[in-house]
Amino acid sequence: MHIENEVKYDFSDVLIKPKRSYYTSRKEVDLEREFKFKWSEKIWKGVPVAASNMDTVGTIGSANVLSKHNTLTCLHKFHTSEDLQQIPAAVKKNVAITIGVAEGIQKLYEIGEQINDFNFICIDVANGYTEQFSDFIRQVRSEFKEMIIIAGNVCTPEMTEQLILSGADIVKVGIGGGSACITRKVAGVGIPQLSAVIDCSDAAHGIGGMVMSDGGCTCSGDISKAFGANADFVMLGGLLAGHDENSRKVTENENTGEKTVEFYGMASSTALDKYYSNDKGKEYKASEGKLVSIPYKGALEDTLLDLLGGLRSTCTYIGAKKIKDISKCTTFVCVNNQLNNIYK
Repeated sequence: MHIENEVKYDFSDVLIKPKRSYYTSRKEVDLEREFKFKWSEKIWKGVPVAASNMDTVGTIGSANVLSKHNTLTCLHKFHTSEDLQQIPAAVKKNVAITIGVAEGIQKLYEIGEQINDFNFICIDVANGYTEQFSDFIRQVRSEFKEMIIIAGNVCTPEMTEQLILSGADIVKVGIGGGSACITRKVAGVGIPQLSAVIDCSDAAHGIGGMVMSDGGCTCSGDISKAFGANADFVMLGGLLAGHDENSRKVTENENTGEKTVEFYGMASSTALDKYYSNDKGKEYKASEGKLVSIPYKGALEDTLLDLLGGLRSTCTYIGAKKIKDISKCTTFVCVNNQLNNIYK
């Protein structure tokens, strides 16, 4: 048993200190960034915000909208190869095909030569700390050398380095911080997201890799904080859920007229029953996600533009002309309270 006494921080524990800025309009801010990767020879340029690979978020409908604004979508892993082949070529470059270790890489083979139309593969597991996971990344890297590989999740610098050395270009950082995740409650495991991103990005950048902050963003200000903590990409789940493009059923309250949709974690009982009902090992699994009702939000594009607008506002407050400059211009201030919530 060992106790680390250093305090770790979440997004809600800090604010970004404003600084002198020469930029008066959000229009002056450039949110696109060009990336070169450690292992893949592909070059990608776009806004480094990604929709999560949840089946209530990372849908083809979401990808069609997000790609118009040059942002990423990590599709959920239960799309068929036939589904993937129907995605327009212009959208595929901003899409990650998601696979897990259990499913293997058969889906990638089934797509055939069209795999070259995609830029990204997302290898997603709840627990990225197993040796099996690192071995699987090596296998995917050896067989799909040109692809940009996103892999996770982990939340410590040592394992971030391990996944990069195994062949990942981008490591997904975050355990337990998602709005539909209860890993910290069930397993008692995790690191507060801001500190996790700071520590893991430092480790990744030291060996030529990158990180994607995954989880914990409750508003556009948290996205800015993730970039301020030196994240290269930021993945969003709940913030991009509840829209026309990714909501299967909208429920309206007869008394209030309020419209809601279901949102759940991919390690929740809802998802396990839906996709793994015949899994012989199911009795050994504990639900690490929850099912919640969230407000129906309408068109996804409206929400995306609001979030990107908030990111632009951050840049004008701290003197960052480009999204790449946010971390250079960020000074975090520790706070006891960041919001005035008298009016909900």
